[in-house]
Amino acid sequence: MTNKHNNLHRSFLKWAGGKKKVIPHIQAILPTKGKRRLVEPFVGGGSVFLNVDFDEYLLVDMNQDLISLFNLLKTSSDVIIEKSRVYFDGSYNQAEAYYALRSQFNATTDPVERAILFIYLNRHGYNGLCRYNQKGGYNVPFGRYKQPYFPEKEMHFFAQRAQNATFIQGDFATAFAQLTNEDVVYCDPPYSPINRTSNFTAYAGNDFGDEEQARLVECAQHAQLQGIATVISNHWVPFTKNLYQNASKQSKFAVQRNISQKGKTRGKVKEVLALYAPLE
Repeated sequence: MTNKHNNLHRSFLKWAGGKKKVIPHIQAILPTKGKRRLVEPFVGGGSVFLNVDFDEYLLVDMNQDLISLFNLLKTSSDVIIEKSRVYFDGSYNQAEAYYALRSQFNATTDPVERAILFIYLNRHGYNGLCRYNQKGGYNVPFGRYKQPYFPEKEMHFFAQRAQNATFIQGDFATAFAQLTNEDVVYCDPPYSPINRTSNFTAYAGNDFGDEEQARLVECAQHAQLQGIATVISNHWVPFTKNLYQNASKQSKFAVQRNISQKGKTRGKVKEVLALYAPLE
């Protein structure tokens, strides 16, 4: 049920904390035997969904723009791709155009318009961030890239893969409430901070702190009692070491950080995969 080849598929979105580089670690710990459906309560850019093979997928995220875009790509991929292409001819790769389109995105309620502008903003904005202000306005600054890539091939593959997926906007508990015994769960929550004095865990305009991390473990443990396995990704720091102490198994490894403040300061960080396997 897993893609063991080296030619992994990448998301059509730039995504902070994307999991493409750690797919082999996830494949190694994710129980798949007898499981038909992968459930992701934090689907994000979708790298895991794109690279592990199941009959079905239940993919949840708090970000309404993300879920709306995914559903539109599933049902109307040709329209979304062609309308998005317009913004990648180079003429919109300037700060003035970017901020005008960002304002247009924040003002519109049309789902198709928001979807195509979301793709534009994601590819032209700074460092793969997806961030909103207190009023719900998208506020990522201009990225100043030489030639933003138009991910047509990746969108086509995503649309094909999405035919076996259900996308739902909601809290992670929404996903856990719909589990069956043919499911396996992979969670990629906003990570617990390495430096707790500079804690930033805003996710789609919502705070995701220690209490939410603990609530996620409670959901995993409840699923465990139901005979359903859950794997959770996070930084390996003192807080998570304590949080995951009762996990069935832990896999720890170093990962090169791709998205950081400055390229010269990007380095490897330690991550953990905590498995909550069904109890014997």
